[in-house]
Amino acid sequence: MMSNSFFPSFIGKWQIPSTQNRFDYLLVRRANLGLGLKIFKAVHGLLEVGAALADEDSSKLGASFIFGDSLVDAGNNNYLPTLSRANIPPNGIDFKSSGGNPTGRYTNGRTIGDIVGEELGQPNYAIPFLAPNATGKAILYGVNYASGGGGILNATGRIFVNRLGMDIQIDYFNITRKEFDKLLGPSKARDYIMKQSIFSITVGANDFLNNYLLPVLSVGARITQSPDAFIDDMLNHLRGQLTRLYQLDARKFVIGNVGPIGCIPYQKTINQLKENECVGLANKLAVQYNGRLKDLLAELNDNLPGATFLHANVFDLVMELITNYDKYGFTTATRACCGNGGQFAGIIPCGPTSSMCQDRSKHVFWDPYHPSEAANLLLAKQLLDGDKRYISPVNLRQLRDL
Repeated sequence: MMSNSFFPSFIGKWQIPSTQNRFDYLLVRRANLGLGLKIFKAVHGLLEVGAALADEDSSKLGASFIFGDSLVDAGNNNYLPTLSRANIPPNGIDFKSSGGNPTGRYTNGRTIGDIVGEELGQPNYAIPFLAPNATGKAILYGVNYASGGGGILNATGRIFVNRLGMDIQIDYFNITRKEFDKLLGPSKARDYIMKQSIFSITVGANDFLNNYLLPVLSVGARITQSPDAFIDDMLNHLRGQLTRLYQLDARKFVIGNVGPIGCIPYQKTINQLKENECVGLANKLAVQYNGRLKDLLAELNDNLPGATFLHANVFDLVMELITNYDKYGFTTATRACCGNGGQFAGIIPCGPTSSMCQDRSKHVFWDPYHPSEAANLLLAKQLLDGDKRYISPVNLRQLRDL
């Protein structure tokens, strides 16, 4: 039989203190309860997020992290005081998720990044980093850091006043990386980023168009730095940027080369070219850079353990569409669907007062600089499922499954 002496001693541990100490006691109890509630919420949040990720089909892409310029900007420039913006109609007229309203994408519909994410099983588009709702679980499927006017070099795009260059974009990813640790816990976050996420980089065109080739006319006499020296500078910066992403746990990369920038409506218009002509200097610079880029990616594949760097041959892909546009159902690969000025509507960017074509699916170019959604669909298809002519050493679907 238990001794009665147990009860007074047990009760004494839980007795309310005398009146003079009661207030202090209640404050301590409240603080302890508050701390316990915070810990419970934090643990519950981690379990909830982890369960949501565990429920996802393992064959689907985890997160898509998108870096680059206006070809893949999903709206970051909406939040910058900049001259480069696409959050005005009729941009986005075919973007179903917004009901045809402009989102800041420099095209009539989806970007290549949007389409690739959809095809790889993402339930949501990668959210622009600068968007107010880019917080909490919203970032788990990816973040878009791309910015219209941005480039590899920090000086690129100054003509637009503000833009996010690659160095700043990676600074922003570093912030995201820390948020993933908070959401998933450090170990699971690292695993998720290294094994289930893809980092896509579409950059370089602005370094030529809005840096090296300024002022407007693309003539060699205006250039004070040799092409070799300028491209060296670009690649040295890009090497450092990709290595920095690797140090932040990025392992699966796809890097697009520079497209045929001498064939865009803007370049053809300001240089007063014929329909079947392109600006030789601009394309020559792109080809020269692209050859060196391929060597850089091979170097990084050899030197960074566990990383896979894909080379996306955007130049040849776009040239195929331009050269054989009718084969793919287009009626023109020279005239912008939306724009004004000159023979190819290539001087004034797309806006409310621009003329717009009747059938947007028949134009390779949406505006003086950017592909239409119809072109983006064809380009994305080759990157997802194409052979080594356009994407190597594997395609994007294979990269996801590595």
